Formats: sequence, structure tokens, C-alpha cells
Amino acid sequence: MHTGEKPYHCSHCGKSCTQLGNLRTHERIHKGVKLNQCTKCRKSFSSSEYLEIHERIHSGETPYHCSQCEKSFTRLGSLKRHERAHTGKKPFHCSLCGKCFTKLGNLKKHERTHSGEKSSFSSLDILKKHKRINSEVQPYPCSDCGKRFSRLNHLRRHERTHSGE
Repeated sequence: MHTGEKPYHCSHCGKSCTQLGNLRTHERIHKGVKLNQCTKCRKSFSSSEYLEIHERIHSGETPYHCSQCEKSFTRLGSLKRHERAHTGKKPFHCSLCGKCFTKLGNLKKHERTHSGEKSSFSSLDILKKHKRINSEVQPYPCSDCGKRFSRLNHLRRHERTHSGE
């Protein structure tokens, strides 16, 4: 029976696991141990499961299908994250203000607003995108309906809703 309890914790990053074996496999990431190598691109992984997921990139296999739309995914976690778009479920809650998020990463970013911790950016371009999104500047309008977007790729994705692609 699955209780959802995760009693095994990584001493490096705090990740929790339901089984000790899963924790040991996870800890290989921090030790740099990579025993499983992709035969197509030579990328190495700390577990055979991670290698199997990676190999789907080469095969094009997407075994996890959304029951609400046509999308399919290489990883179960990606499907579950996608399904939240249909359900509106926001399982990640800020303990300080109660605001809810669909993604853990978005909660972590939000929590920095309470702590005053600044975001770090790997390039000036990413910083500019961040500033544009957070300042509500939306320079990309849809020529069909006028809806505006802060990122060009979001506009392109939206435009496909008009063309039926």
C-alpha cells in the first residue's frame, strides 16, 4: 500500500524518496557516477531508468498520452504537469501568503519575492525576457484577435489556435 510517505532524504539536496534504493540511485547524481551510456549520443546517466527516458528522444517514443487532448510525452511527470493545464490544479502552495502554483519551479521563484533573494540569469537575453514578462510589456500582438504576448514563441503558439494546426 502506498502512503505517499517519503522517509529517505538526500543529504546533498533534500530530495525525498519512498525507497532507500531510489535514494541510492539518486545520490549517484551528486557523486558523478554514470554507469549507463546512450549508444546513439554517448550521454551518460546515473540510472538505467534515466537512460531509458533519454533514449525516447532518439526513438521518438511518447508513451504517456493526455486523455484531454492530442499531446503525448516521453515522461510521466511531464504528462502530469501538462494535465494541470486542463484541471486547473495548483498543488504547490506558498506557506507565507497562500498563493498556489501549477509548477514547483514557479513556487520557488515566487518564494524569492518574500525572502528578497534575487534571481540569477545565465545571459543578458534571459534577463531581458524576465524583465519584459514581469513588467507586463507585451510587444507581440496577434494579428487575428489582438491578444498580446510578452514572448514571440507564445504568440506563435497562440496563432496556431486560429489556423487549426
